Amino acid sequence: MLPSLWRRLRFTFPRLACLGGLLAGVLALLAACSGTSNFFNANSPTAAPSQSAIGAGQIKVGLILPLSAGGNAGTVAQSMKNASEMALAEFNSPNIQLLVKDDGGNSGGAQLAAQQALNEGAEIIIGPLFAHSVGVVGTAARQRGVPVIAFSTDASVAARGVYLLSFLPEADVDRIVDYAVANGKRSFAAMLSEGAYGTVIEGAFKQAVARKGARIVALERYALDPAKMEAPARLVAQAARGADAVFIPEGPEVVPAVVQALSSAGLNTKRVQLMGTGLWEDPRIFNDAALHGGWYAGSESKGFRDFSVRYRGRFGQDPVRTATLAYDAVALVAALVKTQGAQRFSDQVLTNSSGFAGIDGLFRFRADGTNERGLSVLRVTPTGGQVISPPPRAFGGSGT
Repeated sequence: MLPSLWRRLRFTFPRLACLGGLLAGVLALLAACSGTSNFFNANSPTAAPSQSAIGAGQIKVGLILPLSAGGNAGTVAQSMKNASEMALAEFNSPNIQLLVKDDGGNSGGAQLAAQQALNEGAEIIIGPLFAHSVGVVGTAARQRGVPVIAFSTDASVAARGVYLLSFLPEADVDRIVDYAVANGKRSFAAMLSEGAYGTVIEGAFKQAVARKGARIVALERYALDPAKMEAPARLVAQAARGADAVFIPEGPEVVPAVVQALSSAGLNTKRVQLMGTGLWEDPRIFNDAALHGGWYAGSESKGFRDFSVRYRGRFGQDPVRTATLAYDAVALVAALVKTQGAQRFSDQVLTNSSGFAGIDGLFRFRADGTNERGLSVLRVTPTGGQVISPPPRAFGGSGT
C-alpha cells in the first residue's frame, strides 16, 4: 500500500441475527467470492464530477472518489473504483446502481459530487477518501437523511450517519497494548513520529496503557529524518533499559532506522519486546533481521491475498491495499438491499452490534461513526506475519 495513505486508511457483511437463512445464503456467496486525511491535492482546483454509472439496479448508490487527482490519490481511487465494480460483478444479482462521481481530491469537488449523487436519487453514499471531503459530503447528505460510508482514517470527521469504513490507527494501538499487557508487559517506551499521525497515536497509546494499569517510562517524538532521530533515541534508550516493550508505530520506510538509532544509543532491542501496528505488514519489515520476533496488530492477510488474485485476473494489475474497503462497502450495501427491505440503510441496521464479516475480518460501526475491527496480533518472521493471537470470532458488548 502507498505508505502515506495507508498510514491513515485500513469488512464485511452483516451478521444480523434477524436475517436468518436468507443472510446465511448471502454470506455463503460472499465467502465463496472473497476466499485518510489530506495528503494529496488538497488545494487542487474543483473538478466537475464524472457522469458514469456501474450496474443497472433500482437502488441508487453514490460512489465518490478522487479519480482525477494527481499522483497516488488518483491511483488509489482508480483501484477502489475497480474493486467496487468487481464487488457488483461477484454479488448475486445486486439490485443497485453505483453513481460514480469524481471529487478531484478537494472539498469543492466533493460537495458538487455529493449534490449530483443526491439529486440523482442516491439512498446512500460510499466515499469520499479524504477527511476534508468527508465533512462537506456528510453535511450535504445529512440534509437529505442519507447515510455516508467514507474511507478517511481521521476519526474527527466521523459522526452519526457518517460512518468510517477504514483502518483506524487507534484500533491497532488498543489491540497491541491489550495483548502485550495480557502477556506480562507492564512498562512501555515509545518512539513516535512528529505530525498528525503521531499525535493520534500518542493519545491512543497513553489511553490504552493507562486503561490497562500499565505505565509509560519514555515517549519521544522525532522528525522523519535519520539524522534527527539520535537525540530522542538516546532518551528512549536510556529510559527503556527498564522497560518491557518499545512501541514503534511507523511503516517500513522508518522503523528500521528507528531500531538502528535505538541500538546505536545502547538499547538491546532483543531484550525488550518491539511492537508496531498494521503498517508492519510489509516484506521490508519481514526481511529485516533486527525486527524478527516483533509484535504488531493488524488484519490477517489471507483475505487480501485471495482478493488480489481475483483482482489481478480481472484488471491485470495489483490492487492497492485499501481496495478491499471499497469492495466491502459495495458488497455490504448490496447485501443490505437484498435482506433489509425499506430499513436497509437505517442507523439501527448499520450500527448493529453483531457487526459484519468480510475480506479484512470482523468489523462494526459505532454510533459515533467510528468503527471497531476484529484484529489479530502477529509476530514478524522471515516468511511473513505469523498469527500469535487470532481475531475474535464475534464481537462482545454493544459496541457503543
